[in-house]
Amino acid sequence: FVFQFHHLLPEFTAMENVLMPALIAGDEQNARERADELFDYVGMTERRNHYPAQLSGGERLRAAVLRALILKPGVVLADEPTGNLDESNADRLLNLFHKINDDFNQAFVITTHNPNVADIGNRRFVLENETLNLIDSI
Repeated sequence: FVFQFHHLLPEFTAMENVLMPALIAGDEQNARERADELFDYVGMTERRNHYPAQLSGGERLRAAVLRALILKPGVVLADEPTGNLDESNADRLLNLFHKINDDFNQAFVITTHNPNVADIGNRRFVLENETLNLIDSI
């Protein structure tokens, strides 16, 4: 999951936050190497040992995205992921989602009230009167 607010644990470094799901799952051995690769992938290698308070808002959200990816899920659910970001960081995050989708064939389900965010998907749905309806598909 990726939420509007990153929900990183403040007493742990970015690396430790990213590793947390793998540690809980008992997969620490492979997770450290994957985490290093992911931090490099998003250009945060030098920031991985910083605490959340030492990271920018965009860096915290990227760390949250990496945490969602660490166990290689089939689908990443993102709830208003750009809601607390300025336009520049929001664009950067959406570009990252596209890049991850292209490079790793990673599926994302993004909920949003922002039509610009909804436009990045290859399928758009709207929830109206408790019914999910397909708007369009690419």
